[in-house]
Amino acid sequence: WGGDGVWPTHTACRKEGLEVLYQSCDPVQDFGLSIDQCSKHIQPKVRIRFGIILREDIRELYLDIALMSKGASVLNYSFPICEVDLPKFSFCGRKKGEQIYYAGPVNNPGFEIYEGKYQILLELYNEKRATVACANATVICS
Repeated sequence: WGGDGVWPTHTACRKEGLEVLYQSCDPVQDFGLSIDQCSKHIQPKVRIRFGIILREDIRELYLDIALMSKGASVLNYSFPICEVDLPKFSFCGRKKGEQIYYAGPVNNPGFEIYEGKYQILLELYNEKRATVACANATVICS
């Protein structure tokens, strides 16, 4: 934890003209994330690693993604990760204080990252809208 009250910037991946950096925007907690295949062409099942100690129960878990380029909104996307009747991952249902470590594929539509600099806000929250994890990410593609 930096003395200025801001979490350090982490590198999720860096390779051949692509760099993905992130910083926790949760004032209380940082987390770990890495992307195994760092490529300008995102594969439909990109492999990630993610670790965090839960501050909230996650009976249900949702991910909101907001993509911005040059200050303009490009994409807003919301995705259910854990639903009561459809737990997609083994960590669904974990309780406050437990650790999540996930290493594996994340389904997404494959896409190409075009040259430029992008800002992404990622928010994981539970059924009570309590923040589970939050990150400001920067994607630089040259």
